[in-house]
Order: sequence, then structure tokens, then C-alpha cells
Amino acid sequence: MKILVVNDDCIHAPGIALLAKAAMELGEVTVVAPAHQCSAMSQKITIHGDLLVHKVEDFPVPVKAAYKVDGTPADCVKVALQYLPEEKPDYVFSGINDGYNVGYDIAYSGTLGAAFEAVMNGIPAIAFSNAMHAPLDVAEAYLVRVIRELMEAGQGRGEVWNVNFPAVAPGELKGILTDRAIAPMQFYSENYAETRLPDGAVALTGQGSPLTEQDEIPAGTDVEAVLKGYISLGKVKNAVM
Repeated sequence: MKILVVNDDCIHAPGIALLAKAAMELGEVTVVAPAHQCSAMSQKITIHGDLLVHKVEDFPVPVKAAYKVDGTPADCVKVALQYLPEEKPDYVFSGINDGYNVGYDIAYSGTLGAAFEAVMNGIPAIAFSNAMHAPLDVAEAYLVRVIRELMEAGQGRGEVWNVNFPAVAPGELKGILTDRAIAPMQFYSENYAETRLPDGAVALTGQGSPLTEQDEIPAGTDVEAVLKGYISLGKVKNAVM
């Protein structure tokens, strides 16, 4: 089985190395990832200018091949499918993102954007995310098991499996919750700090504030699962399919 591993945090992110390592237990792995940080780019693609593609010789996992693309996560999938046709994958794994992709935040996610690009091209995909700035210990312990279970379960046309690992130590994990609904809220709510500039313009600096267990969270949702210490598994449907 051929597996394409992509992400939105860039080719050098720890999460993509861990995901590639896990994927190697399941098949032949090629990595194609952005050269730079591309979070919150959704399914944006590059239509003006060139996409620079470089082979990466020092990727930390001995995959079949690794490339960095001076473009978006969705660009990376397009490059893999069109520029590297011999590498056409049977599956696309996207992540592991540094920060949850739960609730309405999935609409902005470059991690999900890459996965949607895959399913639009008829290739099943799974998106993986971890608590922001948190160790990847739970992901490392459960990745292969979760992947095998989701591949066996399958997915419908246009559907992407969305996996989120909570910010707990492996010994504190409460379990795995399946069929999690998308919470009707943002996990990272934006607000802006305002700075008045000498020329009269206003500089707005984003200051996201995440949800906590003290907030009112709908039961049975992805947000509830991760905040209570569970791995959250759910499906997301591409709106155009």
C-alpha cells in the first residue's frame, strides 16, 4: 500500500515525522509537505506564480521520498498527484497538527484542507491533530491502532476521518470515543489586541482563547471528548461532495 503523508505545519514539524514513522508500519510512505508554516489555510491553492518543489534528503524518518513545496497543504496533495504520478497513493494521512481541529475550527484547517483535496481526487484520507504545544506521547502510543481501525471501518464518498489526541499522558487517557459530532462552536475563539499606529492605521494582533472544561460544551462532540481526556474520532464531510 502506498501512503502519502502531508501536513500544514511544514516539513520540519515533529508531528509529520511521527505520522510518517507510524505510516511506515502500514505501507510505502512518501512525504510532501509545505516548506513553511501554513496553518488556517483551509483548502487554499496557488494559482499565481510558481510552486517550488525540493527533494528533502534529511527527513528524520527513512521514508521512500520526501519533498517540500513552497505552497499550501492542498498544493502539496496536487503536486503529489500530478507531478509525482508514480507516487499516486492509496491513502493520504494529514498531520499530526499542532493544535486541535475540532468544532468549527475545521473550516479553517489546512490539515483538513489537504485531506479534502485527497478525497476530491478519489483517495481516502485521515486527518490527525494534537493539543497545541503538547507532547505527542498519546499519539505515538495509539496512532497505528487508530489508523488500522479507521481503515477497516472505511469512509463514505467525500468523508474524511478526523482524529484528535488529548493533552494527557498515556497513563491518564480515558479511552477512545467514536462517532463524535462536530461541536457547534470554535475551540480557539479569536479576539484582537488593538494598536494605533502613527500613520493612523490600526494593527490588530490575534489572541485566540481556547475552550476549557468550565465552558458549556455539547455532549457527544469532538470538543467534549478531548477536554475530558479521550481520543476523539469522527467523520467530516466535504461540502462539495
